[in-house]
Amino acid sequence: MNLRAFSLTLVLAFVLLAAFATLNWVTMATPSTLNLGFAEVSAPLGLVLLVFTAAISGLFIVYLVLLQAGVILEARRLTKEVKAQRELADTAEASRFTELHTLLEGELRRLDAQGAESTREFGARIERSERAMQDRLAEAAGALSAHLGEIEDKLDRALVPLPALGVSPQAGR
Repeated sequence: MNLRAFSLTLVLAFVLLAAFATLNWVTMATPSTLNLGFAEVSAPLGLVLLVFTAAISGLFIVYLVLLQAGVILEARRLTKEVKAQRELADTAEASRFTELHTLLEGELRRLDAQGAESTREFGARIERSERAMQDRLAEAAGALSAHLGEIEDKLDRALVPLPALGVSPQAGR
C-alpha cells in the first residue's frame, strides 16, 4: 500500500470515528464510574476512550513522521555516498583512459621508430644492391669491351693479309 492510499485510509477512519462520536455524543458524554486500579473516578467513558484514541493516533502520526524523516535522511546520506563513489569511479576511469592513452602513444612511437629503422635498412639494402648492380654492369661492360677489342684485333689481323693479295677490304662489303 503506498503512502497516498494509507493516508486516505487513515483520514477515512478518523472521519468515521468522528461521525460515530457525533451520532452517539449523549451516550459518550454520560458519566460513569471508572476504576483506574488505584482510584475510582467518575467520568464519561466514551470521552475518555475518544481522548485515548486521539492520543494514540497522534503518537502514531508522530512516529510515522519521524520514521519518514529518518528514511529521507538515510536516502540523502546514501545519495551522497553514491555520488562520492560515482566520482571516485569516474576519476579511476579517467585515470585508466589516461594510462591507456599514454601506453598507446608509447606503442605508436615505438612502431614509428621501428618502421623508420626498417625503412632505413631497406633503403641501405637497395643502395647496396644498386651499387653491386652498377659494379657488375661496369665489369660486364669492361668484359664486353675487352671481347670486342679482341674481336677487332682478330679481324684486323685477318684482314691485313688481304691487301697483300690484292683484294681490297671494301670490295667484300
